[in-house]
Amino acid sequence: MGESFGYWTMGKDENVMPYVHMANIACGFHSSDPDTMARTIQLAQKHNVSIGAHPSYQDLLGFGRRSIPHTPEQISHLICYQVGAIQNLASFYDSRVDYIKPHGALYNDMMSNLEIFEAIVQAVMPTGLPLMVLAKKDNTPYLDIADEYNVPLLFEAFADRAYKDDGTLVPRHQPNAVHKNVEDIFYQAMQLANFGTVTTAKGNTLELQADTLCVHGDNEESILVIKKIYQALHRI
Repeated sequence: MGESFGYWTMGKDENVMPYVHMANIACGFHSSDPDTMARTIQLAQKHNVSIGAHPSYQDLLGFGRRSIPHTPEQISHLICYQVGAIQNLASFYDSRVDYIKPHGALYNDMMSNLEIFEAIVQAVMPTGLPLMVLAKKDNTPYLDIADEYNVPLLFEAFADRAYKDDGTLVPRHQPNAVHKNVEDIFYQAMQLANFGTVTTAKGNTLELQADTLCVHGDNEESILVIKKIYQALHRI
């Protein structure tokens, strides 16, 4: 959330916020600006929603969905910079950031490159906050690194993204990587919540140990079905 920028609007945060428990708020590098961040923080406060920092590569033009080469030290710095910004804004409004979840290409690179993952963990460590990562078929390498730095992990699954058999997401440039049918999104959310499994793009059943369920604010179909998912989850 908070992915608007100046006069440009992304998503429907006011419609969505009543039906989520956690809001990943953009920190200015892939979208957002100080005023948008502040408004989104206040909106989360209004609905008692947990605030998450959503840092990314510095890529406004590509919405943070393009990989940009960095050294590990630079990765750590960009995380520190963005998390510091939203933490200070949250503090200004007597609120706090509860967790950190990288966005877009940085998130994908973190899950495919352990050197990048460790650089992010190193930046997260001083905050004492949990780091949100993708629940995969095998989470052991990430748990080992996080344990070394005493950083708790939150594992997430996606309601509106297609999966590969190893638990990674189908890349966005491939067909059907993002679910565009509201029934497909709802079914995947319920499958994950009720059975801890997801059906992969190849039709196989994959077990996932997930703590949270993500939907994307820039996917119109996800916004349409989020209230239904919220109500169904509260009946489980």
